[in-house]
Amino acid sequence: MPLIYLDNNATTQPAPQVVAAMREMLETQWANPSSIHRLGQAARQRVELAREAAARLVGVHHREILFTSGGTEADNLALRGILDAPMREEGKRVLVTTKIEHSAVREPAQRMGGRGIDVVYLPLAEGGLVEPGALEAALDERAADAMLTLVSIIWVNNETGAIQPLEELGEVIERARSRAAGKLYFHVDATQAAGKMPVDFAALPIDLATFAAHKFHGPKGVGALYV
Repeated sequence: MPLIYLDNNATTQPAPQVVAAMREMLETQWANPSSIHRLGQAARQRVELAREAAARLVGVHHREILFTSGGTEADNLALRGILDAPMREEGKRVLVTTKIEHSAVREPAQRMGGRGIDVVYLPLAEGGLVEPGALEAALDERAADAMLTLVSIIWVNNETGAIQPLEELGEVIERARSRAAGKLYFHVDATQAAGKMPVDFAALPIDLATFAAHKFHGPKGVGALYV
């Protein structure tokens, strides 16, 4: 009986050309890409070509792509890189998110809430969508006097498939920036969007986004954070 695989939201089978490219790298381009000798620089060139390809996939400049070990590390880096960053002036820090995030965001949010960061969970409308009005109210109420605020919302839900209205939410955040006392950033978990639907991060009102290769027939252990 042929295998019927129905779990592509969890992971996809690596494409044959991906397997071939990885085999080539393991056999011929295995040097440290940080080394200055010829073999190291050849490996570095392949890394940068991969970075350019990842950037083209999501419509951004290659210098805006940071490689990680997967979507989980990319999400963790986005949250901690913003909310744990040292600042000249100490003050309230706020994370605005939802309870339907992937655990890569949900669990760090819980830990941050236990150590002084104000974590706000947005209510959801029918279909599991975030209403722009709810986001605006949360930003006006809790983030107006914050020194640092991060909004983190999953674009396409990995369980339900709900697609959040990023453009409308981004417009809310843009308006809130003019009233904010401190810095305000918008992070999107795009792990279930990139490689599955048209994606152009540069055209979206976002500051950070995460995605992972194994969701669209790439290798496991390769993620990226757009900054």
